[in-house]
Amino acid sequence: MISKDIIKIASNTSNFGLKKKYSHKISLKNSYCGDKITLGIVASKKKIKSMNYETESCVYCEASASLLSRKIKNFNIKDLKDDFVVLKRISNKKNIKFPRKYSEFRKLLNSDNFNRFSCIFLPFDAVIKALKL
Repeated sequence: MISKDIIKIASNTSNFGLKKKYSHKISLKNSYCGDKITLGIVASKKKIKSMNYETESCVYCEASASLLSRKIKNFNIKDLKDDFVVLKRISNKKNIKFPRKYSEFRKLLNSDNFNRFSCIFLPFDAVIKALKL
């Protein structure tokens, strides 16, 4: 059963829809379930300025994209790949403290959603590929 928290996160569509202005763009498909995501990222050499997205996906991928698009603003590009690796490593373990800037992802990345992690991490994987990290 999908929790109300996940539906609420997914329903925030403030960054849904691609803009014409972007420095990085990518489309990625989840080979496990068929989810698709397209990202448009505006970034300087060091920081993310904004991220917009469009999806043809499940609610888990939509929630992840929505939350990531709101949280990623002003993140240091150099740290992103390491941050995402840490999230993947700790996401399926209990009682481990999430990095503060990703604490809201705890609602998505928990043992109840373990079988949907490939959906949840699709937006993260797209950011890494778009930025060629």
